[in-house]
Amino acid sequence: MRSVALVFLVGAIAFIFAECNSEGDTLYAWKSYLIDPNNVLQTWDPTLLNPCTWFHVTCNGQNSVVRVQVQNNSISGEIPSKLGNLTKLVSLGLENNQLNGPIPSSLGNLKSLRWMRLDGNKLSGTIPISVLKLVYWGNLQLLNVSDNQLAGTVHHANQTGFATTTIIQDLIA
Repeated sequence: MRSVALVFLVGAIAFIFAECNSEGDTLYAWKSYLIDPNNVLQTWDPTLLNPCTWFHVTCNGQNSVVRVQVQNNSISGEIPSKLGNLTKLVSLGLENNQLNGPIPSSLGNLKSLRWMRLDGNKLSGTIPISVLKLVYWGNLQLLNVSDNQLAGTVHHANQTGFATTTIIQDLIA
């Protein structure tokens, strides 16, 4: 009986570390494609056990990434679709950088996300439907996409009876 419990414990620990490593791999892969002139992501080191010790990353008690805050750092590049794999993420703060390209539809996989700040970048295209579904059916309380090069508008509506999400955007005529 003790050997079964030991095997289960070792398996659970391996699963936790594998999840942390995959989150770290995702963030490190993104770092390698970014232009980081101020070297603010220098602590994003893939040789560390998990990303919980990295600056601009916060983890929960299970060592899962719940917050990525990389704002006001002149970082340029695209937001990768693999960020949608950080399924425990509660807060994504990428405001006031020089990020470009579209908002990845995979960010709609972030069902735990409560705050998404993408304002003050050079993002283009439209807000993906999958991300808007987080507004209507998810936990998302703040979606700030203002001061970008996005097309279209999102209309505020509270037909569900649930809490209203604050959506901040530029009005395009």
